[in-house]
Amino acid sequence: MKADNFTLPSTSKKVYILKESIGKYVVLYFYPKDDTPGCTVETIDFNKLLNKFKKLDCEILGISKDSVKSHDKFRKKYKIKFDLLSDEKLKVLKKYKVWGKKKFMGREFMGTNRSTFLIDKKGKVLKVWNDVKVKDHAKEVLKTLQNILNK
Repeated sequence: MKADNFTLPSTSKKVYILKESIGKYVVLYFYPKDDTPGCTVETIDFNKLLNKFKKLDCEILGISKDSVKSHDKFRKKYKIKFDLLSDEKLKVLKKYKVWGKKKFMGREFMGTNRSTFLIDKKGKVLKVWNDVKVKDHAKEVLKTLQNILNK
C-alpha cells in the first residue's frame, strides 16, 4: 500500500511534504497531545534512538492536531531533535484513519488513536502499528526496520 502524500506545517518553519522524503525511510507516528504523559514518553524514546534511525537512512516525524507553537514548546522542553508536524484541520489524521472514537473513563469522544507508519524509500507503507502501547514502542519500530534491512 502506498503512503498517501500530504503537506503540513512543521517545526522546521517549512512546510513538510511527504513525497519529498522519497529515497529515505520514514517513521510517521501519530500521537494525541503534546506534553502529556504517554506522548512525552513516546517522543523522548524516538528522540533517544534518532541517531540509530538516521544511520539506517530513516527520518522520524511526529504528527498531532496541536499547533506548531505548541510543538515548538514541546520540542524545546524535551530537546527533541526531529520535526513535529501540525494537523490542526485533521486532514492527515483522517486520511491515515487515525482520527476516531475513543473512550476514557466512560466518556466517548473523538481523538487521535496512537498509531505509527513505517514507510520505505519508494513511499510504500511497510508496517502499521495501531493502538500503540508506548513502552518500548520506539525500540520495536527500530528493530522492525533493522530486520527489514537485514533480509
